[in-house]
Amino acid sequence: MGSSKKLVELFYDVLSPYSWLGFEVLCRYQKCWNIELRLRPAFLGAIMKETGNQPPAMVPNRGMYMMKDIPRMANYYQVPLQNPKDFFGTIIEKGSLSAMRFITAVDMTQPLFLEPISRELWMRIWSRDEDITQPESILAAAGTAGLPADLAQQLLERSSFPEVKERLKEVTAEAIRYGAFGMPSYVVHVNGEPHLFFGSDRLELLGNFLGEKWLGPVPTPLNARM
Repeated sequence: MGSSKKLVELFYDVLSPYSWLGFEVLCRYQKCWNIELRLRPAFLGAIMKETGNQPPAMVPNRGMYMMKDIPRMANYYQVPLQNPKDFFGTIIEKGSLSAMRFITAVDMTQPLFLEPISRELWMRIWSRDEDITQPESILAAAGTAGLPADLAQQLLERSSFPEVKERLKEVTAEAIRYGAFGMPSYVVHVNGEPHLFFGSDRLELLGNFLGEKWLGPVPTPLNARM
């Protein structure tokens, strides 16, 4: 691999199960493709509102399809996705604003923990059907991801600071400027030009655009090391 790695930005929210799929696949492909992956935590609720989009569950047939789609996707992508028992209450009513503010605080001050903490919050909501809205839930996720308890507490307090709220708004607005209308949204930078891709099912197309080989959701170099 040469030094001219192409930048791929992943705009995501842990409320989005399809973002988890895209996140895990791109984390795997960092080892195979000549890319620099930049994780960009944003707020899905604001993107949906700003673009006039609505959650799949709000369209009854689409919601029913999603209930069947998630187990199939979990199997194909080898990500332990499961539907929460109270889908509407968990996703629509509770949302993810406090979690995404915390992740933003992590990104601003402890970026090495961004990937594991994001993953653990997805694990809570989309694998173990656990809460991600209460302070103790967020602290538990941070602890499992390896963040020291005192630092996690500081970041939890920091997540309500104006600069953290503003950063989350700014990244969300940036995603919308790129043309995002949902998540996951990927922005590939080639020759100074940004190119938007949407959805966990567009990663093969994204790879083709980059001139990289698609090896399935779990690339063989990764399999060989497991």
